[in-house]
Order: sequence, then C-alpha cells, then structure tokens
Amino acid sequence: MAPPLVFFPAAPDLPRIQFLTSFTGLRDVQKQSGFERFVVGENQDVRVNKPYGLGVFEGKVYVADTNSTVVVFDFEDKTFGPLKGAVGAGLLRQPTNISIAADGTKFVSDPVRRQVVAYDRNDAYLRAYGDPASWRPVDAVLSGDRLYVVDTAASVVRIVDRTSGQTLGTIGDKGDPSERLSRPTNVTVDREGRVYVTDLDRFQVVRFDANGTFERAFGKAGDNHGHFARPKGIAVDRAGRLFAVDAAFNNVQIFDRDGRFLMFFGESGDVPGGLLLPAKVAIDYDNLKHFQRYLQPGFQAEYLVFVTSQVGPRRVSVFAFGKAQGTKYPEDEELRRLIEERRKREKEKPN
Repeated sequence: MAPPLVFFPAAPDLPRIQFLTSFTGLRDVQKQSGFERFVVGENQDVRVNKPYGLGVFEGKVYVADTNSTVVVFDFEDKTFGPLKGAVGAGLLRQPTNISIAADGTKFVSDPVRRQVVAYDRNDAYLRAYGDPASWRPVDAVLSGDRLYVVDTAASVVRIVDRTSGQTLGTIGDKGDPSERLSRPTNVTVDREGRVYVTDLDRFQVVRFDANGTFERAFGKAGDNHGHFARPKGIAVDRAGRLFAVDAAFNNVQIFDRDGRFLMFFGESGDVPGGLLLPAKVAIDYDNLKHFQRYLQPGFQAEYLVFVTSQVGPRRVSVFAFGKAQGTKYPEDEELRRLIEERRKREKEKPN
C-alpha cells in the first residue's frame, strides 16, 4: 500500500515540501525475495541506534550513530553497513556529526576521541585534525581550504587550514558580548562563505562572515514560529534559506536570508512526516533519482531534505522541497505572510 501523501504547509496553502519516505536500517535498503527468505531466512534487522549527523554523496547516505560509528545506506548497491575506514587509526568512539565536501572527503566530528577524522571519497581513512588534549569538536564543515570546527571545549568555531591542520583563527570569542558564542553546537557555510552557528544558550542561529565578523542572529527564545527552544542542526540552500532543527518542537523551521520566518515542516509523533528528537538537517541536490518514485505526480522537486530523529521508528526522514507544477507561487515574503494569516485563522477557530 502506498504511503499517505503528506505536504507542508497543509492545504489550502500551496505545498512547498513533501514527505517522501523514512529509513532506519538494513531492511529499508536491502530487499529479499520470497525465495531468498525461504532459503536463507529473514534478514537481520540491523538498525541505526541514535543518529545525529548526516551527509549524502553519490547515492550513499552517511549517518553518524553516536552509539557506534558512521553507518552507510547505499541506495545504489542496496547495502547497509559501517564506514569501512573507521578502523585502526580511523576508529571512531562517538561520532556526532559528518559533513561531506564536494570532492567526497568526509569530516567526522568525535567529541570523545576529541578530533575531527577525515576519510576520502572511497571511505578510506585520511587523517585526523585537532589536539585531543584541548579540543572537543562536535561539528565541522569545509569551505574552500578552510575547515570550520565547532569546539565546545573553548566555546568557539575554529578556522583550520585543511592542509596543515593549523588553527588560523577563531569565531565567536570577539566583539560585543551580544556577538559572541556561548554554547555552539552545529555549523554550516553558505555559497557566499558566510558561517552559521547554532548556539543552545542563546536560543539562536548566529551568522558571521568568512573571517568571523558578526552579521546577524536568527530567532530567539520562545515557543512561537520563528523562536527556538532547543535548536540543533542547520543547513542553507542555494537560495540562502536557512533550515534549522528544533528538538523541542520536533520540527524544522525555515528562514529567509534576512532572518524572517517562512514556514516549518515536521510534527511530533510516529506518523509519516513526523519527527522525534530531531537532530540534523541536510540538503542534497544530486540524489533525487533514488527517491523519485515517492514524489506525487505534478510536484516538481528542487532538492532533497534529510532529517535525523534520535528516537522512534523513523530515524532518517526524507523530504522534497519544490512546487506544484503549473502553479504560480508567491515569493518567500508573500509565503511568510500567507502562513501567518493561516495561523491566525486557526487560533480564532472555536474549540
């Protein structure tokens, strides 16, 4: 039976995001025929335990399981298993986040090993960054030849030279107190080189330029749309929209490049499109073909959005951002206004 269609925003608003599917373990990628089940038995249900970070590259989804290692869902070969380079010198102890550069290099942040561990496009171990005596990295992302590392030991983002491994500078420890970081957890970089950092104590996402100069902050503490209670993973699309996970709201909020709230997607619970303690959001433009069959006919997907949940049966959920074919959509500013109007109408409805 086909899964129910789930769109965000809900009707009567124009859909921008469709929930496609979710996966958790081996059975979600490796299908058995009836004959195989009869001869060799049912596949063992090997599953992701407590996922946080996620990255996508060439038909493979890499998930940082904080209770084990990085696991790989291969939608080309229909396999599921641990990152092969995470042994010996590449052994991971508590991988928290993973980011993947355009050349296929994977950067895995491990706060227990206290290093960022790099693997090549074929998943072989390359090298490790950081001093275990002083670092505690929880996220890292490459931009050009700079690796931006969230170091919770110093409550800063380190700018690290990719080749030498030397720290070139720090972000979040200068300027006015309102421009500094307190408890940074996640980082991403947009196409213009701007650096976005989630800060749990500030209840905000803070944006800096490539050299660490404060530019603006997104959101504030609260329980309304555009506010944060427990912000975590972040991503930025090519249009400059910021996607920010909130583990308390069990959703992902979207802001425009000027920090204005546009919409959210996800809801609490074990339902299609539901999220439970979500941790990370990742955007992917290159692997739509692997999920094309889930798209509603007439919905034109622009890119995929992956979100991890740390508990529940849907550990990785896949959404598509797009538009209904042949429908004129408002610009982001108009979308924000329409959503606000719908929210007001819902509040005014009698109980």
